[in-house]
Amino acid sequence: MNASHPINIEALLTHIPLFEGLGHDEISRIARSTREIHINKGDILFHKGDPNNGFYLLVYGQIKLAFTSQQGNEKVVEILQQGKSFGEAVMFMEKPYIVFAQALADSLLLHVSRQAVFDELERDHNLCRKMLAGMAMRLHQLMADVESYSLHSGKERIIGYLLRELAETKQNGANAAVTLPTNKGVIASRLNLTQEHFSRILHELTGLGLIIVEGRKIHIPSVARLRQHEG
Repeated sequence: MNASHPINIEALLTHIPLFEGLGHDEISRIARSTREIHINKGDILFHKGDPNNGFYLLVYGQIKLAFTSQQGNEKVVEILQQGKSFGEAVMFMEKPYIVFAQALADSLLLHVSRQAVFDELERDHNLCRKMLAGMAMRLHQLMADVESYSLHSGKERIIGYLLRELAETKQNGANAAVTLPTNKGVIASRLNLTQEHFSRILHELTGLGLIIVEGRKIHIPSVARLRQHEG
């Protein structure tokens, strides 16, 4: 899909987990208050502290959610790919954004109006339960990340990341490969590592014969052997 072709907003909204079970009329009402946003690689979608008036669906492209520490260091919270939504929890809190969002590639997003969502909640209280379930899944992932940072070594975090990427692409045999979705510095920050530490661990795994690095493509000769080092 590219910007030269019109998109079907209603069809895209039906794939958002928060809207599962909504009928055509409900989706149509929300779609009327949904707008397209095109941003180029490097553009800021919103800054930390900006007011929140809804949430986003990434139609295509790549978005980074991050914050900057008082020392000026950037910490990547999440790297979002096509089909992912974000900003729902802050929308319900009616608070400003607590991170900034930046495009890592030319991107198309849908911005779903907070008021349109609240209007549907007034019409269908069962929607509240579904939205809570979706946000609970996000919280579960966040807690898993915190556990990983706290209890796992850098090597275990990188191996775990590679194995998750393989699982998402349904690769489990010999000669599997992972293509990093963005540069190594961003991936390192997402795993709470410095870029230098990240590179050292890749070099160590290469020395062990567990991976072969070709730019952003990482070949894995034996998934079973890599899994033995996950910890």
